[in-house]
Amino acid sequence: MSPVSDNKMLSLLVCPLTGGVLRYDAESQELVSLKARLAYPIRQGVPIMIGSETRQLTEKEQ
Repeated sequence: MSPVSDNKMLSLLVCPLTGGVLRYDAESQELVSLKARLAYPIRQGVPIMIGSETRQLTEKEQ
């Protein structure tokens, strides 16, 4: 289990751009901000919360 998948840990993390809630996507290993329409990658259990590392969500994902 990834440390990010832990509900307590996830509740402490917020989107750095909007301050909004992040949703953990286990399949893609990303933290998703629906408000910002961005996905932040998780590498080796560590969320990468840097703007240049984000991925824009597709229309289907929003």
